[in-house]
Amino acid sequence: MKKTPLLLAAASARRGYTLVEIMLVLAIIAVLVGLAINKLSGNLDVAKDTRVQADIQTIVTQLKTYEIQALSMPTTEQGLDALVHQPTSDPVPARWTKLLDEIPVDPWNRPYQYRNPGVHNPDGFDVYSLGRTGKEGDGNIGNWK
Repeated sequence: MKKTPLLLAAASARRGYTLVEIMLVLAIIAVLVGLAINKLSGNLDVAKDTRVQADIQTIVTQLKTYEIQALSMPTTEQGLDALVHQPTSDPVPARWTKLLDEIPVDPWNRPYQYRNPGVHNPDGFDVYSLGRTGKEGDGNIGNWK
């Protein structure tokens, strides 16, 4: 049987994908990507909380080193800056060493907070992040249980 030009044109038109088929595939891909992003967003929050805990542990360790050297903890007014710059207000430590190059910021790009004496640790000190909210309250993550 001899192929006519009309049959050849119909056969070649069938070889490609229609616009509807391409759009359907793109829509399915978009839905799958959206679901993957939604599933992974919870992991980001866990990673931020873990980083805050690690930063707080580092700061607490350096504050204890400061206490051993200076024989006292920095006051609330001296703050965590006492780990980077020698305090000039009382009590001025007789022995001081720079313990951090800079005070780290939390994953929300805010400075860590320090109180001595602490509200959560009245016999010690509080080091904490204001958390996701950026406000004092229940969302704070600190060196208390």
